[in-house]
Amino acid sequence: MTSSSPDWAARFSDRMSRVHASEIRELLKLLDQPDILSFAGGIPDPGLFPADRIQAAYDRAFARPDTARQALQYSVSEGYLPLRQWIAARMARDGVACGEHNIMLTAGSQQALDLLGKLFLSRGDTVMVARPTYLGALGAFNAYEPAYLDLPEGALSDGLDPEALMAGRAPQPLGYFVPDFANPTGQSLTLDERTALLDLAGALDMTLIEDAAYRELRFEGDALPTLLALDIARCGSIEAARTLFCGTFSKTLSPALRIGWVCGPRAVIEKLVLLKQGADLHVSTINQMVAHGVVCEGYDQHLGTLRAAYGAKAAVLLAALERHMPPGVTWSRPQGGMFVWVTLPDGMDGKVLLERALAEERVAFVPGEPFFAEVPAANAIRLSYSLPSAAQIEDGAARLARLIARA
Repeated sequence: MTSSSPDWAARFSDRMSRVHASEIRELLKLLDQPDILSFAGGIPDPGLFPADRIQAAYDRAFARPDTARQALQYSVSEGYLPLRQWIAARMARDGVACGEHNIMLTAGSQQALDLLGKLFLSRGDTVMVARPTYLGALGAFNAYEPAYLDLPEGALSDGLDPEALMAGRAPQPLGYFVPDFANPTGQSLTLDERTALLDLAGALDMTLIEDAAYRELRFEGDALPTLLALDIARCGSIEAARTLFCGTFSKTLSPALRIGWVCGPRAVIEKLVLLKQGADLHVSTINQMVAHGVVCEGYDQHLGTLRAAYGAKAAVLLAALERHMPPGVTWSRPQGGMFVWVTLPDGMDGKVLLERALAEERVAFVPGEPFFAEVPAANAIRLSYSLPSAAQIEDGAARLARLIARA
């Protein structure tokens, strides 16, 4: 008796219809082609990784039998206690009074987004996001089948009617925002906009997720308080706050360590711990110990090195765009992070432009359309300046401008 191969597509859950390959992850494959000049992935410059200090921290972990046994063993789902204590102290320095019980470590902040989606979202629930927003957040939330609501551009500055905004939508939305140097635009919320967002969250009884992946990479201007710090200043305690802070060491130490965290009310953290147990038990014990060893000595000096390097690269890109881009093209001017958002003339499609860029100029970038949750805009692209050298940035911007002028 013979049997045919299973029809796997028919066996997948309904939610898989919402799960798609990341266009950014696909574009990263282009990095293996040496003649491609890539502005695509928001990838840290590996020359800035504190490799020697990371190696020394691994060596210390294995130097004694007791620490070696601990480093190679299972651990608690909440995360390595000394690292959680360090993070709590760091958060307190930024106006977030909290303890280690308010912190859970995750496999990068991407896992934090997935676990928060699992915790808060049922099918049809509303997720409010910026327009545009981080593609990875949409990927994390899509499996839980929400309905998205793009916050209209300028709405936090212009004022809006919360009831009209939510008309016909599920109540008590989940809000996801990147207040500092957002991916993909590189732009930040002003203090007034942060206040307005908290006002809106209060009016809608909305839970806020604050993605702070790029917060430590400010190279111009003065730091603004986090949403969580502003929230606590209003409500009096982290236990009464509605904001959940997601941090990461991927942009400052190394993505390969896969260490992020969630900071929030204890009631939320306790539920996240249960979900973490079901997902992967805990973050790599040795990597947590290594990260703690590295951040405990010279972390602020290391951040200063990163800020200077990325600030210099951003300046090169902005100056090159100013020199080379034809009329009708505009772009953001970030004060931190890794991205510049370029708006193309009306009628120009970023996806079509990418095909031509690869074929004609051997330049890669990310088209803007996938960053929109509701109504997409095709005439935008994201450029990341974090990985290429200054010379490559200048060359790539000139190539791209030539292509746009011909389009």
